[in-house]
Amino acid sequence: MKWIYWSRLYDSKFQAGCLVQRMEHDSWVFGVDVPQEIEVFRSRRGKYGVRYLP
Repeated sequence: MKWIYWSRLYDSKFQAGCLVQRMEHDSWVFGVDVPQEIEVFRSRRGKYGVRYLP
């Protein structure tokens, strides 16, 4: 499987981490399948993003 990247980069790791928590929480609340793995990564320019395996 290949990583799917979220379309936005964030200035802080905290902001990206909030998105990760929201993805995990929304899947639990709305009954959507949880991705196998969700992680925060750092781009070459120093911003943070979220990627996941479906």
